[in-house]
Amino acid sequence: MGIIAKQSIQGTIVTYLGVAVGFVTTFFVLTRFLSAEEIGLARVLIDAATLFIGLAQLGTSSSIIRFYPHFKGKEQGVKSQDDHGFFFWTLIVPLVGFALFTIVYCVCYSPLSQWFGEKSPLFVEYYYMVLPMAFFMLYQTIFETNANVRMHIVVPRAVRELITRIGLLVVYLFYAFEWLSINGFVIALCAVYAVAMLCNMGYLFSLGNISLRPDWEFLRNNRSLVRQYLLYTGFLLISAVASVLAPTLSSFFITAEMGLNYTGIFAIATYIAVMVSIPYRSMTAIASPQLATAIKENNQQETAHLMQQVSNTLLLIGGIILCVIWLNIDLIFHILPNGETYASARQVVLILGTSQLFIAVCSFTSSALNYSRFYAFSLLFSFILTITSILLNNLLIPHLGMEGAAVSNLIAYAIYFILIVLTVRFTLHAPTFTRQHLQILILIVLILNLNFLWQKYLPINNIWLSSIIRSIVLIGGGCAIAWFKNLSPEINQQVKSFISKH
Repeated sequence: MGIIAKQSIQGTIVTYLGVAVGFVTTFFVLTRFLSAEEIGLARVLIDAATLFIGLAQLGTSSSIIRFYPHFKGKEQGVKSQDDHGFFFWTLIVPLVGFALFTIVYCVCYSPLSQWFGEKSPLFVEYYYMVLPMAFFMLYQTIFETNANVRMHIVVPRAVRELITRIGLLVVYLFYAFEWLSINGFVIALCAVYAVAMLCNMGYLFSLGNISLRPDWEFLRNNRSLVRQYLLYTGFLLISAVASVLAPTLSSFFITAEMGLNYTGIFAIATYIAVMVSIPYRSMTAIASPQLATAIKENNQQETAHLMQQVSNTLLLIGGIILCVIWLNIDLIFHILPNGETYASARQVVLILGTSQLFIAVCSFTSSALNYSRFYAFSLLFSFILTITSILLNNLLIPHLGMEGAAVSNLIAYAIYFILIVLTVRFTLHAPTFTRQHLQILILIVLILNLNFLWQKYLPINNIWLSSIIRSIVLIGGGCAIAWFKNLSPEINQQVKSFISKH
């Protein structure tokens, strides 16, 4: 876990710098200068592009992680044989997928324009701008994943979390000061992702050992591996229809059923809640190749160790972040420009934050299933996730609005991850959770309940003073308990190492 911990910490620092930029963007630009409808437009365009690339990449991101250990040459210092032309195929496969789904996307214009047209005509107007944005996002992701499997996550993470966010901030400011028209605004959003793609491409090639030439001899000598790759890619294509659709369903349903104004409010709540899962991005980016290798070698002990250590760390960090957010939620909306508009999403933040904690803790286990020979189970569970999300969104949004969308998200993911964890436990014989996970969960629930009782029986009228005192006492006390009870040995070890060096 040494290299995982080191790069995860570096990646997390970079990510939180990006969060700081995102904080400025959200709290001092978006909500002040843009209407909820304009925020909703940007959000749904990005969500649509994200959905598009999830399908168009034909599972390439997961395939890179799973099959790179098989293609990686054992010869040292031989550049042409470093990955046996694997990189070439990671470029070609998503290009084919993009062409195919572009056709599908164009054919779907008529029915989708009817669905969104009444409540969100602005999205229909810029329907086709999703295509160039999706292309740039697609290859930004491909280049980033190729760097990750080579154990380089910090720079691509900086591109995703810093350069992209700074670029978006500049675009929002230009639009706010009317230096861009609405047309220029949408085009500039696409340009940000184009720059991010070029940055990742340049960095990947700077690492060396990258070949654009396919190694046909290697493919001829490893026909079974090729068949496995094609079968896995086909599986992921089918699975992506479900797994990629689920996270964006709520945004699309709100846009179609309630309008872009509510999409914008929901987007702000989502931004706040997603901070819970930020450590997951960095840690799993570097740990996933290690997990794929352990599963390839049928090392059950290492597989279980990785899943337990990663999920334990993410549960503690994510849980503390969730508590910090909820203890200060009233203050957040108080300082947010036009906060009264977005305060209606107060409960949505808690529900989505809990859902993000589920995603952070359990997604690494989901990856383990995808990298194993039992990956077909993921297809079934992804369809269950999607069907559950569709049914619940249809049922709850008309009655509960945005809270219904958040509850739908939470229930669907809870069912999905319970199935994943149980399947991994009985197929890979690698349990995800330990007694320490339960202790951390109890600690999180305790902090949230003590906060409720404090606000009910010991209210402090000054919102700033109330948030500061409760945060210091409850969060500080929770962190102290976690430290002295050694609830996360990995975190304790890293803190001790940092202290000893400084």
